[in-house]
Amino acid sequence: MSQRHLSRSIVLQTLFEWDFEKLKVADIYPIFERNIAEFAPGSNDRPFMEALLKRVLEKKNDLNTLIEKAAPDWPLDKISPVDRNILRIGLSELLFADRKEVPPKVAINEAIELAKTFGGDTSGRFINGVLGAVYKEMGEPGKFDQPKPKKAYGNVPFDKLPVEKLAGAVVYAKHEGGIYMALVHDVFGHWTLAKGKIGDSRETANETLEEGLVREVQEELGVPVKIIEKLGENSYSTFHPEKGKIVKHVTYFLAEAPFKELTLEKKEEKGGLDDVRWFKLADILDLNFYDDILPIVTKALTRLAESK
Repeated sequence: MSQRHLSRSIVLQTLFEWDFEKLKVADIYPIFERNIAEFAPGSNDRPFMEALLKRVLEKKNDLNTLIEKAAPDWPLDKISPVDRNILRIGLSELLFADRKEVPPKVAINEAIELAKTFGGDTSGRFINGVLGAVYKEMGEPGKFDQPKPKKAYGNVPFDKLPVEKLAGAVVYAKHEGGIYMALVHDVFGHWTLAKGKIGDSRETANETLEEGLVREVQEELGVPVKIIEKLGENSYSTFHPEKGKIVKHVTYFLAEAPFKELTLEKKEEKGGLDDVRWFKLADILDLNFYDDILPIVTKALTRLAESK
């Protein structure tokens, strides 16, 4: 994840929690500081984050009006908190940012990427439609600007590296009128999701992602799960002692489990995990997550909150 994209993600996460909890404007800054400390400690991009958050807050009423005009079939309170705040960020950059720093097409593309990462299945199209309509009304400035070419990953293009398939799950359970989420903890101090390799042995070579996920999660957490829906995908590069540079491609699902005692799997390849627990949804956003896991968790939280 690029530094600038991470910065926008932190602002979005801050706005999402503030909006979701219906807090006062003054309450947003402790959330902002906590997110920076957890996900971008020592970042030199803080001025950009502060300016973006300030702009969205100062222009909030104008941005809301623009959203209502550009999406008349969607009342503001019916748009999900994630999509609503992605639109605020995208419109604030599209209309009020320095175009030399954030060209209009960059503002739109970054908002669409946030939607794909944090939003639902249709969020990308929805964000693109709203921002595209506003962009056309502006006269499509910078339409013919050429984007910079993407760099290769080291000496090997990222898309040419060997790929290892994994599946992971946001596992939840309903208990006494509440919703809980099962998370595992690693030795580096982060809470993360249950996941495992798919088709990595002769016995599992022909299993689907869904079949492999059900097997892996039950082995890792000690509870059976039922897959509800796909949440998203994530790819990242790493170094394998025998294969060299590889890409791990993880497909994440939302899965329901019975509210039973969790038992962490004791296995050599799971040696980096040291705890497993159920958490109430209200406590999830205070936990320490990896920045590539947080969008998946946030998306699951949105789904579960909508289903209440």
